[in-house]
Amino acid sequence: MKIALVHDYLIQNGGAEKVLGVFQGLWPKAPTFTLFFDPKKLPHFAGRDIRTSFLERLPLGRRKYQWYLPLMPTATEHYDLSDYDVVISSTSAFAKGIITREDALHICYCHTPTRYLWSDTHSYIEELRVPGFIKKLLPPVLSRLRLWDRQAADRVDVFVANSKTVQRRIQKYYRADSHVIYPPVDTHRFNLSNKPKEYFLTGGRLVAYKRYDMVIEAANKTGIPLKVFGSGPVEKDLRKMAKGNIEFLGRVSDKEQAELYANAKAFIHPQIEDFGITPVESMSAGRPVIAYRKGGATETVKEGLSGEFFDEQSWEELADHMIRFDDAAYDPHQIQKHAELFSRERFEREMTEFVNKQIQNRNEDSC
Repeated sequence: MKIALVHDYLIQNGGAEKVLGVFQGLWPKAPTFTLFFDPKKLPHFAGRDIRTSFLERLPLGRRKYQWYLPLMPTATEHYDLSDYDVVISSTSAFAKGIITREDALHICYCHTPTRYLWSDTHSYIEELRVPGFIKKLLPPVLSRLRLWDRQAADRVDVFVANSKTVQRRIQKYYRADSHVIYPPVDTHRFNLSNKPKEYFLTGGRLVAYKRYDMVIEAANKTGIPLKVFGSGPVEKDLRKMAKGNIEFLGRVSDKEQAELYANAKAFIHPQIEDFGITPVESMSAGRPVIAYRKGGATETVKEGLSGEFFDEQSWEELADHMIRFDDAAYDPHQIQKHAELFSRERFEREMTEFVNKQIQNRNEDSC
Protein backbone atom coordinates (compact mmCIF):
# COMPACT_ATOMS: atom_id res chain seq x y z
CA MET A 1 0.00 0.00 0.00
CA LYS A 2 1.79 3.12 -1.26
CA ILE A 3 0.79 6.44 0.29
CA ALA A 4 1.51 9.99 -0.90
CA LEU A 5 0.91 13.32 0.84
CA VAL A 6 -0.06 16.55 -0.92
CA HIS A 7 0.11 20.05 0.58
CA ASP A 8 -0.71 23.44 -0.97
CA TYR A 9 2.70 25.07 -0.50
CA LEU A 10 5.46 25.21 2.08
CA ILE A 11 6.27 28.90 2.24
CA GLN A 12 5.28 29.88 5.80
CA ASN A 13 4.80 28.04 9.07
CA GLY A 14 1.28 27.74 10.46
CA GLY A 15 -1.32 25.32 11.68
CA ALA A 16 -1.63 23.56 8.31
CA GLU A 17 2.12 22.91 8.27
CA LYS A 18 1.93 21.42 11.77
CA VAL A 19 -0.71 19.01 10.50
CA LEU A 20 1.50 18.05 7.57
CA GLY A 21 4.42 17.43 9.93
CA VAL A 22 2.29 14.98 11.92
CA PHE A 23 1.19 13.26 8.70
CA GLN A 24 4.84 12.83 7.73
CA GLY A 25 5.50 11.24 11.11
CA LEU A 26 2.56 8.86 10.74
CA TRP A 27 3.51 7.86 7.19
CA PRO A 28 7.31 8.43 7.04
CA LYS A 29 7.80 6.68 3.68
CA ALA A 30 5.23 8.88 1.92
CA PRO A 31 6.63 11.66 -0.30
CA THR A 32 5.08 15.12 -0.04
CA PHE A 33 3.98 16.90 -3.22
CA THR A 34 3.69 20.69 -2.97
CA LEU A 35 3.70 23.73 -5.25
CA PHE A 36 6.59 25.57 -3.53
CA PHE A 37 9.05 24.78 -0.76
CA ASP A 38 11.32 27.26 1.02
CA PRO A 39 13.72 25.25 3.24
CA LYS A 40 15.16 28.43 4.77
CA LYS A 41 11.79 29.41 6.24
CA LEU A 42 10.82 25.83 7.07
CA PRO A 43 14.08 24.03 7.93
CA HIS A 44 12.31 21.28 9.87
CA PHE A 45 10.96 19.94 6.56
CA ALA A 46 14.39 19.92 4.87
CA GLY A 47 15.11 16.24 5.57
CA ARG A 48 11.82 15.04 4.11
CA ASP A 49 11.06 13.77 0.62
CA ILE A 50 9.54 16.99 -0.78
CA ARG A 51 8.60 17.09 -4.47
CA THR A 52 7.78 20.54 -5.83
CA SER A 53 5.88 21.65 -8.93
CA PHE A 54 7.26 23.26 -12.08
CA LEU A 55 6.16 26.66 -10.72
CA GLU A 56 9.07 26.75 -8.28
CA ARG A 57 11.52 26.75 -11.18
CA LEU A 58 9.95 29.84 -12.76
CA PRO A 59 11.46 33.31 -12.10
CA LEU A 60 11.00 34.40 -8.46
CA GLY A 61 8.92 31.26 -7.88
CA ARG A 62 9.36 31.18 -4.10
CA ARG A 63 9.68 34.91 -3.42
CA LYS A 64 6.69 36.02 -5.50
CA TYR A 65 4.65 32.83 -5.58
CA GLN A 66 1.38 34.81 -5.53
CA TRP A 67 2.13 35.96 -9.08
CA TYR A 68 1.49 32.43 -10.28
CA LEU A 69 -1.99 32.08 -8.75
CA PRO A 70 -3.71 31.44 -12.14
CA LEU A 71 -1.25 28.60 -12.88
CA MET A 72 -1.60 26.81 -9.54
CA PRO A 73 -4.53 24.56 -10.59
CA THR A 74 -2.55 23.34 -13.62
CA ALA A 75 0.55 22.76 -11.50
CA THR A 76 -1.49 20.78 -8.95
CA GLU A 77 -2.98 18.57 -11.66
CA HIS A 78 0.52 18.01 -13.03
CA TYR A 79 1.69 15.86 -10.09
CA ASP A 80 2.19 12.26 -11.19
CA LEU A 81 0.43 10.20 -8.50
CA SER A 82 -0.13 7.10 -10.61
CA ASP A 83 2.06 4.93 -8.33
CA TYR A 84 0.06 5.60 -5.18
CA ASP A 85 -2.87 3.65 -3.74
CA VAL A 86 -3.78 6.25 -1.11
CA VAL A 87 -3.30 10.01 -1.35
CA ILE A 88 -3.86 12.26 1.67
CA SER A 89 -4.13 15.96 0.87
CA SER A 90 -3.77 18.74 3.44
CA THR A 91 -5.36 21.83 1.98
CA SER A 92 -7.11 25.15 2.26
CA ALA A 93 -6.67 25.83 -1.46
CA PHE A 94 -5.38 23.72 -4.35
CA ALA A 95 -4.22 20.30 -3.13
CA LYS A 96 -7.73 18.85 -3.25
CA GLY A 97 -7.59 19.16 -7.06
CA ILE A 98 -5.00 16.42 -7.63
CA ILE A 99 -5.71 13.74 -10.20
CA THR A 100 -5.31 10.19 -8.91
CA ARG A 101 -5.73 6.70 -10.32
CA GLU A 102 -9.29 5.52 -10.74
CA ASP A 103 -8.87 2.92 -7.99
CA ALA A 104 -6.86 5.16 -5.63
CA LEU A 105 -8.32 6.54 -2.41
CA HIS A 106 -8.11 10.32 -1.97
CA ILE A 107 -8.66 11.53 1.62
CA CYS A 108 -8.69 15.31 1.96
CA TYR A 109 -7.93 16.94 5.32
CA CYS A 110 -9.58 20.29 4.69
CA HIS A 111 -8.51 23.26 6.81
CA THR A 112 -11.24 25.28 5.07
CA PRO A 113 -12.77 25.72 1.62
CA THR A 114 -10.55 28.32 -0.04
CA ARG A 115 -11.39 31.47 1.90
CA TYR A 116 -10.52 34.03 -0.76
CA LEU A 117 -12.74 32.19 -3.25
CA TRP A 118 -15.76 31.68 -1.02
CA SER A 119 -16.33 33.15 2.44
CA ASP A 120 -13.81 36.02 2.34
CA THR A 121 -13.67 37.07 -1.33
CA HIS A 122 -14.60 40.73 -0.88
CA SER A 123 -12.46 41.39 2.19
CA TYR A 124 -9.53 39.59 0.52
CA ILE A 125 -9.58 42.00 -2.43
CA GLU A 126 -10.07 45.07 -0.22
CA GLU A 127 -7.15 44.19 2.07
CA LEU A 128 -4.64 43.35 -0.66
CA ARG A 129 -1.78 45.83 -0.73
CA VAL A 130 -1.40 46.01 -4.51
CA PRO A 131 -1.95 48.73 -7.13
CA GLY A 132 -5.59 49.52 -7.95
CA PHE A 133 -5.39 48.19 -11.51
CA ILE A 134 -4.39 44.75 -10.20
CA LYS A 135 -7.40 44.72 -7.88
CA LYS A 136 -9.63 45.39 -10.90
CA LEU A 137 -8.14 42.39 -12.70
CA LEU A 138 -8.66 40.02 -9.78
CA PRO A 139 -12.46 39.38 -9.83
CA PRO A 140 -12.51 37.52 -13.20
CA VAL A 141 -9.43 35.53 -12.17
CA LEU A 142 -11.05 34.53 -8.89
CA SER A 143 -14.28 33.60 -10.71
CA ARG A 144 -12.40 31.13 -12.91
CA LEU A 145 -10.54 29.74 -9.92
CA ARG A 146 -13.85 29.36 -8.05
CA LEU A 147 -15.25 27.17 -10.82
CA TRP A 148 -12.11 25.03 -10.77
CA ASP A 149 -12.17 24.78 -6.98
CA ARG A 150 -15.75 23.52 -6.98
CA GLN A 151 -14.94 20.91 -9.62
CA ALA A 152 -11.77 19.94 -7.78
CA ALA A 153 -13.79 19.16 -4.64
CA ASP A 154 -15.63 16.45 -6.60
CA ARG A 155 -12.33 14.58 -7.02
CA VAL A 156 -12.10 13.94 -3.27
CA ASP A 157 -13.33 10.55 -2.07
CA VAL A 158 -13.55 11.45 1.63
CA PHE A 159 -13.37 14.84 3.35
CA VAL A 160 -12.05 15.35 6.87
CA ALA A 161 -12.85 18.78 8.34
CA ASN A 162 -10.65 20.38 10.98
CA SER A 163 -13.70 21.70 12.88
CA LYS A 164 -17.49 21.76 12.80
CA THR A 165 -17.19 25.32 11.47
CA VAL A 166 -15.29 24.01 8.44
CA GLN A 167 -17.63 21.03 8.16
CA ARG A 168 -20.52 23.44 7.60
CA ARG A 169 -18.55 25.32 4.93
CA ILE A 170 -17.68 22.08 3.11
CA GLN A 171 -21.36 21.21 3.00
CA LYS A 172 -22.37 24.68 1.82
CA TYR A 173 -19.73 25.31 -0.85
CA TYR A 174 -18.86 21.77 -1.96
CA ARG A 175 -22.14 19.98 -1.14
CA ALA A 176 -20.10 17.21 0.50
CA ASP A 177 -20.27 15.38 3.82
CA SER A 178 -17.22 15.30 6.06
CA HIS A 179 -15.87 13.81 9.28
CA VAL A 180 -14.46 16.16 11.94
CA ILE A 181 -11.00 15.52 13.40
CA TYR A 182 -9.60 18.50 15.29
CA PRO A 183 -5.99 19.39 14.39
CA PRO A 184 -3.08 18.60 16.71
CA VAL A 185 -1.77 20.93 19.39
CA ASP A 186 1.48 20.18 21.24
CA THR A 187 -0.21 20.52 24.62
CA HIS A 188 2.67 18.79 26.43
CA ARG A 189 5.11 21.69 25.91
CA PHE A 190 3.14 24.03 28.20
CA ASN A 191 3.33 24.28 31.99
CA LEU A 192 1.43 26.11 34.72
CA SER A 193 2.94 29.14 36.44
CA ASN A 194 2.33 30.57 39.91
CA LYS A 195 3.66 34.03 39.07
CA PRO A 196 1.30 37.01 39.46
CA LYS A 197 -0.70 37.74 36.30
CA GLU A 198 -0.19 41.34 35.23
CA TYR A 199 -0.94 41.51 31.50
CA PHE A 200 -3.25 40.27 28.76
CA LEU A 201 -1.76 38.48 25.77
CA THR A 202 -2.61 38.28 22.08
CA GLY A 203 -0.68 37.36 18.97
CA GLY A 204 -0.01 35.14 16.00
CA ARG A 205 0.31 36.17 12.35
CA LEU A 206 -0.32 39.90 12.34
CA VAL A 207 -2.72 40.17 9.40
CA ALA A 208 -5.75 42.42 8.95
CA TYR A 209 -8.57 39.87 9.23
CA LYS A 210 -7.44 38.77 12.69
CA ARG A 211 -8.56 42.16 14.09
CA TYR A 212 -5.60 42.87 16.37
CA ASP A 213 -6.35 46.55 15.73
CA MET A 214 -9.44 46.11 17.89
CA VAL A 215 -7.38 44.64 20.75
CA ILE A 216 -4.86 47.49 20.49
CA GLU A 217 -7.68 50.04 20.63
CA ALA A 218 -9.24 48.36 23.67
CA ALA A 219 -5.89 48.38 25.48
CA ASN A 220 -5.29 52.01 24.44
CA LYS A 221 -8.59 53.15 25.89
CA THR A 222 -8.30 51.22 29.16
CA GLY A 223 -4.57 51.50 29.81
CA ILE A 224 -4.47 47.78 30.66
CA PRO A 225 -1.06 46.14 29.97
CA LEU A 226 -1.03 44.07 26.78
CA LYS A 227 1.71 41.97 25.18
CA VAL A 228 1.61 41.08 21.45
CA PHE A 229 3.74 38.34 19.92
CA GLY A 230 4.22 37.54 16.23
CA SER A 231 4.84 39.49 13.05
CA GLY A 232 3.07 40.18 9.78
CA PRO A 233 2.05 42.76 7.20
CA VAL A 234 0.03 44.97 9.59
CA GLU A 235 2.65 45.03 12.35
CA LYS A 236 3.88 48.55 11.51
CA ASP A 237 0.33 49.92 11.52
CA LEU A 238 -0.41 48.29 14.88
CA ARG A 239 2.78 49.66 16.42
CA LYS A 240 1.83 53.17 15.29
CA MET A 241 -1.56 52.80 16.98
CA ALA A 242 -0.23 51.48 20.28
CA LYS A 243 0.36 53.46 23.47
CA GLY A 244 3.02 52.79 26.10
CA ASN A 245 1.07 50.07 27.91
CA ILE A 246 1.36 47.79 24.86
CA GLU A 247 4.51 45.78 24.19
CA PHE A 248 5.31 44.18 20.82
CA LEU A 249 7.57 41.15 21.11
CA GLY A 250 7.95 40.12 17.46
CA ARG A 251 8.65 36.48 16.73
CA VAL A 252 9.29 34.46 19.86
CA SER A 253 10.70 30.98 20.47
CA ASP A 254 8.47 28.12 21.59
CA LYS A 255 9.88 28.44 25.11
CA GLU A 256 9.27 32.19 25.24
CA GLN A 257 5.76 31.74 23.88
CA ALA A 258 4.94 29.10 26.51
CA GLU A 259 6.10 31.46 29.28
CA LEU A 260 4.02 34.30 27.84
CA TYR A 261 0.90 32.16 27.89
CA ALA A 262 1.55 30.81 31.39
CA ASN A 263 2.01 34.25 32.95
CA ALA A 264 -0.88 36.08 31.24
CA LYS A 265 -4.20 36.93 32.86
CA ALA A 266 -5.88 35.66 29.71
CA PHE A 267 -5.29 35.26 25.99
CA ILE A 268 -7.40 37.47 23.72
CA HIS A 269 -8.69 35.88 20.52
CA PRO A 270 -10.56 38.57 18.54
CA GLN A 271 -10.90 36.89 15.14
CA ILE A 272 -12.90 34.23 13.31
CA GLU A 273 -10.71 31.19 12.72
CA ASP A 274 -11.37 27.83 11.10
CA PHE A 275 -10.05 26.17 14.26
CA GLY A 276 -7.56 28.45 16.03
CA ILE A 277 -4.51 26.90 17.68
CA THR A 278 -3.49 29.83 19.90
CA PRO A 279 -6.52 29.61 22.24
CA VAL A 280 -5.78 25.91 22.79
CA GLU A 281 -2.12 26.70 23.47
CA SER A 282 -3.20 29.25 26.09
CA MET A 283 -5.50 26.70 27.71
CA SER A 284 -2.67 24.14 27.67
CA ALA A 285 -0.75 26.58 29.89
CA GLY A 286 -3.76 26.75 32.20
CA ARG A 287 -4.77 30.25 31.14
CA PRO A 288 -8.31 31.28 30.16
CA VAL A 289 -9.29 32.82 26.82
CA ILE A 290 -11.42 35.84 25.94
CA ALA A 291 -12.70 35.03 22.45
CA TYR A 292 -15.06 36.39 19.83
CA ARG A 293 -18.07 34.06 19.74
CA LYS A 294 -17.67 32.78 16.21
CA GLY A 295 -15.64 30.17 14.35
CA GLY A 296 -13.47 27.46 15.85
CA ALA A 297 -13.12 29.12 19.25
CA THR A 298 -16.75 28.23 20.00
CA GLU A 299 -15.70 24.57 19.76
CA THR A 300 -12.50 24.77 21.81
CA VAL A 301 -13.23 27.31 24.56
CA LYS A 302 -15.70 26.07 27.18
CA GLU A 303 -17.50 29.07 28.61
CA GLY A 304 -17.10 29.40 32.37
CA LEU A 305 -14.46 26.68 32.54
CA SER A 306 -11.70 27.78 30.15
CA GLY A 307 -12.76 31.26 29.14
CA GLU A 308 -15.52 33.62 28.06
CA PHE A 309 -16.91 35.15 24.87
CA PHE A 310 -17.77 38.60 23.58
CA ASP A 311 -20.51 38.89 20.98
CA GLU A 312 -19.74 42.10 19.12
CA GLN A 313 -16.46 42.55 17.28
CA SER A 314 -15.82 46.02 18.71
CA TRP A 315 -13.16 47.50 20.96
CA GLU A 316 -15.88 48.78 23.32
CA GLU A 317 -17.24 45.33 24.16
CA LEU A 318 -13.77 43.80 24.36
CA ALA A 319 -12.61 46.60 26.66
CA ASP A 320 -15.58 45.93 28.94
CA HIS A 321 -14.58 42.25 29.21
CA MET A 322 -10.95 43.17 29.92
CA ILE A 323 -11.95 45.59 32.70
CA ARG A 324 -14.34 43.13 34.35
CA PHE A 325 -12.23 40.00 33.82
CA ASP A 326 -11.43 37.99 36.97
CA ASP A 327 -8.73 35.44 36.29
CA ALA A 328 -9.05 34.11 39.86
CA ALA A 329 -12.43 32.66 38.88
CA TYR A 330 -10.70 30.05 36.70
CA ASP A 331 -8.95 26.83 37.78
CA PRO A 332 -5.70 26.43 35.78
CA HIS A 333 -5.67 22.66 36.31
CA GLN A 334 -9.19 22.26 34.91
CA ILE A 335 -8.35 24.50 31.95
CA GLN A 336 -5.26 22.44 31.18
CA LYS A 337 -7.24 19.20 31.45
CA HIS A 338 -9.80 20.56 28.98
CA ALA A 339 -7.03 21.44 26.48
CA GLU A 340 -5.97 17.77 26.33
CA LEU A 341 -9.05 17.12 24.18
CA PHE A 342 -7.04 18.69 21.34
CA SER A 343 -3.67 17.02 21.90
CA ARG A 344 -1.32 15.72 19.23
CA GLU A 345 -1.65 12.17 20.57
CA ARG A 346 -5.43 12.30 20.19
CA PHE A 347 -5.07 13.58 16.60
CA GLU A 348 -2.59 10.84 15.66
CA ARG A 349 -4.88 8.14 17.03
CA GLU A 350 -8.06 9.46 15.40
CA MET A 351 -6.43 10.14 12.05
CA THR A 352 -4.71 6.75 11.87
CA GLU A 353 -7.92 4.92 12.77
CA PHE A 354 -9.90 6.94 10.23
CA VAL A 355 -7.47 6.35 7.35
CA ASN A 356 -7.22 2.62 8.13
CA LYS A 357 -11.01 2.36 8.22
CA GLN A 358 -11.36 4.10 4.84
CA ILE A 359 -8.75 1.78 3.32
CA GLN A 360 -10.60 -1.24 4.73
CA ASN A 361 -13.92 0.02 3.36
CA ARG A 362 -12.38 0.58 -0.07
CA ASN A 363 -10.89 -2.92 -0.10
CA GLU A 364 -14.22 -4.49 0.91
CA ASP A 365 -16.07 -2.56 -1.80
CA SER A 366 -13.62 -3.76 -4.45
CA CYS A 367 -14.07 -7.42 -3.53
